[in-house]
Amino acid sequence: MSNPLYDRLFGIHAGKDTPFLHLPNGQTVTHADFLDMAARLANALIGYELEPGDRVAVQVEKSPEALALYAACAQAGLIFLPLNTDYTTAELQYFIENSEAALVVCDDAKSKGLAPIAAAQNARLETLNADGSGSLMRRALGMLPAFEPVRRSEEDLAALLYTSGTTGRSKGAMLSQANLLSNAETLVREWRFSADDVLLHALPIFHTHGLFVATNVVLASGGSMIFLPKFDLDDMLRLMPQATSMMGVPTFYTRLLGDDRFTGDLARHMRLFISGSAPLLAETHERFETRTGHRILERYGMTETNMNTSNPYDGERRAGTVGFPLPDVELKVTDPESGETLRQGEIGMIEVRGPNVFQGYWQMPEKTAAELREDGFFITGDLGRVDEDGYVHIVGRGKDLIISGGFNIYPKELEMLLDDQPGVLESAVIGVPHPDFGETPVGLLVAEPGAMPDLDAIMANAQAELARFKHPRKLIVLDALPRNTMGKVQKNALRERFAKLFT
Repeated sequence: MSNPLYDRLFGIHAGKDTPFLHLPNGQTVTHADFLDMAARLANALIGYELEPGDRVAVQVEKSPEALALYAACAQAGLIFLPLNTDYTTAELQYFIENSEAALVVCDDAKSKGLAPIAAAQNARLETLNADGSGSLMRRALGMLPAFEPVRRSEEDLAALLYTSGTTGRSKGAMLSQANLLSNAETLVREWRFSADDVLLHALPIFHTHGLFVATNVVLASGGSMIFLPKFDLDDMLRLMPQATSMMGVPTFYTRLLGDDRFTGDLARHMRLFISGSAPLLAETHERFETRTGHRILERYGMTETNMNTSNPYDGERRAGTVGFPLPDVELKVTDPESGETLRQGEIGMIEVRGPNVFQGYWQMPEKTAAELREDGFFITGDLGRVDEDGYVHIVGRGKDLIISGGFNIYPKELEMLLDDQPGVLESAVIGVPHPDFGETPVGLLVAEPGAMPDLDAIMANAQAELARFKHPRKLIVLDALPRNTMGKVQKNALRERFAKLFT
């Protein structure tokens, strides 16, 4: 095969007039139509004098055209860099500069702010809007609907996904064709996907979950998707009878359970419900089973590895666990200090090794060496244990990572902003359980002597400076932050104290 990723996910559907995308307005995009669109886009990309290995930074709303751009990059041998649509222009500057993107694609509303950033990087700037309009598609529509895939190997990079850093500096996880293919093909087998499946897809496609898990699994199996621009409860309930499966974050399931229209009858025909990207509360798991008779299948993955573990399709899907390591994925629990493997049942650092594990961090050899061992094991930063039956439990996260609604938030970035606010002496940001988002960030502030911070003004500033998913849910003023004898803030104590703030 000349281009494994394209050939095995996209090219296998050439000429098929079978449905691929079912849109909420009732229109259907066939596999053949989708590949025609991707080929036109690939011709447009090559027309911009892009070369294999160049990075294409993309911040656009979810649409068939946006998904076709991913296929076009694979076909043209370009490295696809999807970016969260909530990121501000200031946040985007780092990603564009660090990746040395050759092309930046955004919607018209963002183009004015990004133009000088792209120009400084000598990157071309094109637009693509949610309705399919924009300069990129105008050019693509004038191109031929055929493109010979650029020769690539499984070791070549296919995507660059940025994950947050503890100091606010994000790291670009380099994912090869083999990383993406191996995971997609494993998940098709483990979750029993077939050409008969219709996946209810309301996830974003700038994220591993919606793009490299949900979409790649459907492509690899030959199924189709009900392709929603975002989670809309009315649309989910209206269209669920047409689906056979669904992937979502815990928020999706709590919102479905909060509506009386979501009944056992509505869900009875469904084959599979999958949850990930954030912890699913055991209570949600139990309520869902009581309401529908379905046990949600929870799994565990991350930007650097895609999926590592999964509860079984056949067998007990155990609430509060993320199941077993996937085939070809090795998982061990180690002592965070020594790296020695711990006995079964002991809590330590989770490390994984397999064909799904990324190639390292873009232009960060020191970070790569610190987190990716020479023997191929990746230090995930997640604390966990393996029980006597082999189920993996995630019990905490190193570096205080918060996962809210499927998005990674590192407290340090919020703390730096909060510490700079008038009247604030210091701050600590923690994640606390939340019924919709799995967990949510809360800012704990200590006032300067004699001052009283204006919480409304601080919140407004945070909302202006940070992407929406990073906004603290609540700000609380404390007399002091608890510290240990070494002066380190005891965030565990704070999490315990505020654990029931939203539950």
